[in-house]
Amino acid sequence: MRSGLNLIAAAFTLTALSYGLARFAYGLLLPQIRAELSLDVTMAGWVGSGAFAAYCAGILFTFYGSGKLSARTIALSAGFAATAGMGLVFVASSGAGLGAGIALAGLSTGLTSPPLATAVTRHFSGKARPKANAIINAGTAAGIMFSGATTLVAVGAWRELYALFALTGGAVTLWLWFAIPAYTSTDVGKVSFKILTRPGLLTLCISAFLMGLSSTAIWTFGADILRGKYGFTDTDIGWAWIALGVAGIGGSLTGILTNRFGTARIHIFALLVMATAMVGLTAASLSPVYGFVAMSVFGAAYIVSSGVYLIQGINLLPDRPDLGLGIPFLVLALGQAVGTPLFGAVLEGAGVISALILFAATACLATVIRPSR
Repeated sequence: MRSGLNLIAAAFTLTALSYGLARFAYGLLLPQIRAELSLDVTMAGWVGSGAFAAYCAGILFTFYGSGKLSARTIALSAGFAATAGMGLVFVASSGAGLGAGIALAGLSTGLTSPPLATAVTRHFSGKARPKANAIINAGTAAGIMFSGATTLVAVGAWRELYALFALTGGAVTLWLWFAIPAYTSTDVGKVSFKILTRPGLLTLCISAFLMGLSSTAIWTFGADILRGKYGFTDTDIGWAWIALGVAGIGGSLTGILTNRFGTARIHIFALLVMATAMVGLTAASLSPVYGFVAMSVFGAAYIVSSGVYLIQGINLLPDRPDLGLGIPFLVLALGQAVGTPLFGAVLEGAGVISALILFAATACLATVIRPSR
């Protein structure tokens, strides 16, 4: 029992590190980074896209590493990538250097979830399994809260914050050595495109792509929009990020919600709430309160939605939980890789309101594309 709790705690913390800090802190600190490194919106979008593309590479590596590398080895690789990537961001002096660091940090997220799903499957069974996975998935929100809180203490000091995040990554990586089992799955088969013929999986992937694409409106550009369009200060943005993270902790209830109401209902509800939050961000022009509310609502809805994709994927591929989690998350990240530069281009060409409405409509489209089971 104690080892199971330690596993969940370490996995939760690794998720907070790789997703909340290594991947999504870029969006939080983007206004400061753009100002110092003289990045335009389009360049900032391409840098953010690199993190999502690297995530895809990490996921593919874990697919082919299963059966050869232990869950511990892959999880440790995630910790090392996050730590090294954020260290590179700390010393970055150009867009190219920044992009390399953000990409390496983004690689960690692709290396994080599949080995954790395998470890959870080995330690937990029945209804305890989706609850454990949902709790771990909510680590993203905890990382977001931490990054937001640190910006309040060190306003404008984005380099120092990335140094702090890198040091935190080193400590988390050390913990993983003791918490993640060295078990290597020997009963996994080779990855084949034939797996996409599993009933419901291709549909789930299309939906995940659209959800990921739409989410970049907030993850990469939310803070930049609040500052550049609606006059938020760095302190205001820090509080907005904390609000997003606090609400996202509610995502730990995803397993309970799907057990109670079913994945289809929660799938639709979460995506519609995400879309509402994106459009609602425009109301920050009336009052900052609406900006805080929109960020909070988005945070809760995104974590729940990603948790539903996780649970559905594992349900569709019970014999390969690493692929059941990894495939929808891979496609979700592909959507984010496409969506980040696309949103930047639409934002520059059509303005903030049109861009947010267009991407909210994409999230709505994802609600009608879902597995039948």
